[in-house]
Amino acid sequence: MYFLSGWPKRLLCPPGSPAEAPFHVQSDPQRAFFAVLAPTRLSIWYSRPSVLIVTYKESTKSSTQFGSYKQTEWRPDSTMIAVSTANGYILFFHMTSARGDKYLYEPVFPKGSPQMKGTPHFKEEQCAPALNLDMRKILDLQAPIMSLQSVLEDLLVATSDGLLHLIHWEGMTNGRKAINLCTVPFSVDLQSSRVGSYLGFADVYIRDMEYCATLDGFAVVFNDGKVGFITPVSSRFTAEQLHGVWPQDVVDGTCVAVNNKYRLMAFGCASGSVQVYTIDNTSGAMLLSHKLELTAKQYPDIWNKTGAVKLIRWSPDNSVVIVTWEYGGLSLWSVFGAQLICTLGGDFAYRSDGIKKDPLRINSMSWGAEGYHLWVISGFGPQHGEIESDLKSVMKQPSILLFQFIKSALTANPCMSNQEQVLLQGEDRLYLNCGEASQTQSPGSSSARAEHKLGQEKSLFADGGLESPSLSTLLGHRHWHVVQISSTYLESNWPIRFSAIDKLGQNVAVVGKFGFAHYSLLTKKWKLFGSITQEQNMIVTGGLAWWNDFMVLACYNISDHQEELRVYLRTSNLDNAFAHVTKTQVETLLLSVFRDMVVVFRADCSICLYSIERKSDGAHTSAGIQVLQEVSMSRYIPHPFLVVSVTLTSVSTENGLALKMPQQARDAESIMLNLAGQLIMMQRDRSGPQIREKDSHPNQRKLLPFCPPVVLAQSVENVWTTCRADKQKRHLLEALWLSCGGAGMKVWLPLFPRDQRKPHSFLAQRIMLPFHINIYPLAVLFEDALVLGAVNDTVLYDSLYTRSGREQPEVLFPFCVVERTSQIYLHHLLRQLLVRNLGEQALLLAQSCAALPYFPHVLELMLHEVLEEEATSREPIPDPLLPTVAKFITEFPLFLQTVVHCARKTEYALWNYLFAAVGNPKDLFEECLMAQDLETAASYLIILQNMEVPAVSRQHATLLFNTALEQGKWDLCRHMIRFLKAIGSGESETPPPTPTAQEPSSSGGFEFFRNRSISLSQSAENAAPSKFSLQKTLSMPSGPSGKRWSKDSDCAENMYIDMMLWRHARRLLEDVRLKDLGCFTAQLGFELIAWLCKERTRAARVDNFVVALKRLHKDFLWPFPIIPASSISSPFKSGKFRTVGEQLFKSQSAEPFPNLDVEAGISAMQRSQSWLGSVGPSHPELDTASSHGPQMQDAFLSPLSNKGDECSIGSATDLTESSSMVDGDWTVVEENFSTLSLTPSELEHISMELASKGPHKSQVQLRYLLHIFMEAGCLDWCIVIGLILRESSVINQILAIIQSSEVDGEMLQNIKTGLRAVDQWASTDCPGYKPFLNMIKPQLQKLSEMTEEQVEPDAFQPVTTGKTAEQASPRAEERRGSCSHGAVPQGEAAGTSAASRQEDDTARAEQEEPFQDGTYDCSVS
Repeated sequence: MYFLSGWPKRLLCPPGSPAEAPFHVQSDPQRAFFAVLAPTRLSIWYSRPSVLIVTYKESTKSSTQFGSYKQTEWRPDSTMIAVSTANGYILFFHMTSARGDKYLYEPVFPKGSPQMKGTPHFKEEQCAPALNLDMRKILDLQAPIMSLQSVLEDLLVATSDGLLHLIHWEGMTNGRKAINLCTVPFSVDLQSSRVGSYLGFADVYIRDMEYCATLDGFAVVFNDGKVGFITPVSSRFTAEQLHGVWPQDVVDGTCVAVNNKYRLMAFGCASGSVQVYTIDNTSGAMLLSHKLELTAKQYPDIWNKTGAVKLIRWSPDNSVVIVTWEYGGLSLWSVFGAQLICTLGGDFAYRSDGIKKDPLRINSMSWGAEGYHLWVISGFGPQHGEIESDLKSVMKQPSILLFQFIKSALTANPCMSNQEQVLLQGEDRLYLNCGEASQTQSPGSSSARAEHKLGQEKSLFADGGLESPSLSTLLGHRHWHVVQISSTYLESNWPIRFSAIDKLGQNVAVVGKFGFAHYSLLTKKWKLFGSITQEQNMIVTGGLAWWNDFMVLACYNISDHQEELRVYLRTSNLDNAFAHVTKTQVETLLLSVFRDMVVVFRADCSICLYSIERKSDGAHTSAGIQVLQEVSMSRYIPHPFLVVSVTLTSVSTENGLALKMPQQARDAESIMLNLAGQLIMMQRDRSGPQIREKDSHPNQRKLLPFCPPVVLAQSVENVWTTCRADKQKRHLLEALWLSCGGAGMKVWLPLFPRDQRKPHSFLAQRIMLPFHINIYPLAVLFEDALVLGAVNDTVLYDSLYTRSGREQPEVLFPFCVVERTSQIYLHHLLRQLLVRNLGEQALLLAQSCAALPYFPHVLELMLHEVLEEEATSREPIPDPLLPTVAKFITEFPLFLQTVVHCARKTEYALWNYLFAAVGNPKDLFEECLMAQDLETAASYLIILQNMEVPAVSRQHATLLFNTALEQGKWDLCRHMIRFLKAIGSGESETPPPTPTAQEPSSSGGFEFFRNRSISLSQSAENAAPSKFSLQKTLSMPSGPSGKRWSKDSDCAENMYIDMMLWRHARRLLEDVRLKDLGCFTAQLGFELIAWLCKERTRAARVDNFVVALKRLHKDFLWPFPIIPASSISSPFKSGKFRTVGEQLFKSQSAEPFPNLDVEAGISAMQRSQSWLGSVGPSHPELDTASSHGPQMQDAFLSPLSNKGDECSIGSATDLTESSSMVDGDWTVVEENFSTLSLTPSELEHISMELASKGPHKSQVQLRYLLHIFMEAGCLDWCIVIGLILRESSVINQILAIIQSSEVDGEMLQNIKTGLRAVDQWASTDCPGYKPFLNMIKPQLQKLSEMTEEQVEPDAFQPVTTGKTAEQASPRAEERRGSCSHGAVPQGEAAGTSAASRQEDDTARAEQEEPFQDGTYDCSVS
């Protein structure tokens, strides 16, 4: 509502003696002048600019006679000031303008400046007027004066002898005698009219009083602390005609202030609280409305030490009240008691080093124009500990402080309540929460409590993850979009009275003293009246509202003395020529727009409805307005000023079903009127004969009359409603939202029968639900179930000021900023419905909002709040809500997460109560495992560990560990290993944190070489042309994982974990899941080599070579080799260039394939280095862990570039750069290769060769596994990997190992059998393997000779050329045809070949999109 801004300004008074320090300030009724009193001086200050105009100083002689000045009161027309003195005199001063047309502080402009042309009234607005003060009259009342109060044309004075004097402003009593308070009867209410008791004792007198125009009476505080309200029974003001009422329970009153708009009387008490009373309309008794008091919860160290309330002041628009105490400090409250600011806590009360500051003592305060400033005269605080010189410096400069405020546009222009934007207006700027979309992309950090609750959804909004386009804009960050109001407009029209923003949040309009101006956020330009005369000729009276591109406003035309309703088009020039003007008879006080209707409330207490429509005649567009209906409200409204807001809504007591009308056409069903805080609703009367609207023209349609008004709610500050409709969220969009100050918010919610059944006759169609929120609501986002607000935050700068400037405002006060904030309210609504046994309605409401990003948070908050309240309650709860809430949450799939998150955020002592309601945590854990939700299961494990014996938690942890291993959730596996060890070693009192979400970077995939260093040492001379030797040193995993395995390995717990890991490794090998085995090893630091050595003849032997080969092709996305149809007429035969590499299709017969000439090419040494060369620059990828592998799609071979990207395959075009590929794919020998032109058949060869290679990453992973198996001595696996890589050097190396060392005969036999099976499979199903098998035939024969049992030589006979051509061509054709159609050749097990080809090509064509396993990380030393 109101928020402090910046630091207070300090106004310097003329230097004088301490006796001349100002102590009282009082603004005139227009708040343009301020009278400042010192003991013998009266000064008049101007408000803008804040300058001193004139000072009247009393002479020594007369000041001795009168005594020092005490209080002031202004005449309603601001021409006279009455000053009371200590000795019972009243001095009347006249304020007259001095020196003709002279002004103080005139601005001087250079010649030819545009300002020289001048505007009417320019000088009056720009400069402080020069004034004189003359003392005209002195009145002696012969008793100390306690209170002065201006009442219409009279001045009411209360003296300490118990008399009330009514004095004319000219200083005469007019023969009326003073009224003695003892003769005024007092009673509890006005119905027992004349039988009231009298104030029976002589020394009673009024200590403070204030006149309330709308109640026509005085709120008074007596010297004995009693309070009351005195009202004249008739128009005559005499003792016989006065009557008083008082409440029985107030006996410590100190001061009073009245609110005319809401008819409230705020009485300050000696206890430090403020009691706010209202008058009952029927009995006339005083009723307590609410109290304003600090709570021990918010201000534990000061709440009961503030002393008595010293001053209370309502703001000019009556929407907030400011209170100060004897102790010091300021607090600001909304009209019905919501606390907005208090300077007794936080940065106001403590310095940055934690030292407590002295609170600001306030002697007097007064609001400035429109509530933008608060003028404060400060006391000097406790002076006992000060140094004398410091005291003098303080005393020499008595000062006036100006606190600056920003306020919500709703305070002055309540028609803004149908908007979803927050708009704040300052004295010269506007604050909007809807800047450009570009500004809303970075979610801010959050510190406020309410902001913290929305922390997790902020990022979702910023990513645009929501359906509603406005939500990200409204919540994107915490900074305001600040619009500086045009200085040209402000110069002559300060202060800004109203402001309004359009539906889309792109245009704002402001109204000052005269005219108005508007601004577009898109063009960033202000539009002002072209004619200053037109601007100065209109005064906007009833606020303004946007209707599409038009501004609708009610104004008074000064020159024609005519009330008007005007509509201006935003896009045309601001000129009356383009305005549509409708004359009205009575002044308009309030204006609001609903769909295509304008509703106005007028000074004669009538409401008028107009229709508004767009009219365009050619180029000129305007709006037409026609009267639809008038409704007189004078029977129900005592005074037009009491109406706070008037709105048309589509809300009615019947919900949409009963009205038998389509929801899209929700009409203006009712008028909502806020009458001094009472919300009154008038509905259309549908009881009479209904009019068929389609017969008549819509503008001439006869509107239904309205029923008599019904009171919906009390203590209402703001009302929000929307005219949008949405079938899915009917509960929220058809509801009415009320802000009720200290009582929180209320929502009038419609209730719908489920599945469109006929509603029960006994079930109400609407229900009023109250709920509390932590912020002051300024806007409601209906579909998003959010309340938007603003909150004051503070920044300390006291460390900057080290000089002895104790009284500097920067040291005394923190810098105040206003921050945007928002809060969820859905959990309050659901809970209220459940309390009222409306679970079905709660379910409908929750299901309509289940798509909101913070819905899980809503359920969690509801469960948490109910749990905290019930579990910590001291008395037994007769009807606990927790079981109902638990049952309600089980309706949603988020049930398991909600419960465990709530438990983890609640103290252990409450867990038994929680799980008694939601179910046994063991059962919930098992449900998580069944639902495959391992992260949530891990959270339940923490619960089990605390609630059950270690054996139970170990049993469940083992279950979870095995499941996590199966699913490759490595992060979770690491946590589980730690957890199991903690249980074993008794560290269970510090449970490990479990991950709530898995990190994508470590979600599987080989982090190879992370903890290992591989050194390859070779000598080129010793290397045979077709062999290479590879020696490796594999270091133990270093870092924490290494230590983990070496430390206390004999410990039973480690043994238990090892057993599980070995079992998993065995299962992976049995299922030929080498890729998963690699991930498992790299992620968990498993000692694979040592384990393989043990299992060499058991789990680590290959049972079926063909199945293993197929499985590897599939897992590593490695394509099966194919023979191109045109290979018989190969371009390589011409000898134009030679290529070297294991990827060529080699055969021992020279006709279809060229002979392999290794010596002329590249040595095996360089070839082995070439794969390393590709390892070096590789970039680790971030692959997201997805539960499904690559999709099966048709494969397309497309050339991709190979510029440093390890996932792409070099294309034929890359070969034109001389030797661009040295990564083991190709090696070009001839240097003039770049000049060659490739024929289609050559291109086919090259592309076929490329197609037979898997992704680069898979190649690195396979080679790594090869090293591991080689070191562990699992030669059968080495053979399988050598086959898939099609590298004869690997086979040579294995042969060398077999020759040099003793190898198990069983293994040799297994290898032989396996190779024979592979050869047989290649002959029938995969001819692409034949060339390679034929090429390594000599090595295989050597292998046969080493064993006793000889293999039949014809198994490896070279195939003749003709046969190869006959076999290969049709098969290759058939294979390519089948691949392109995504079909699987019949001879293959599980269809792996075609599938893996397609997967591989798809992956490459899409830059190898992330697949099942995550990153790998290579470093070569």
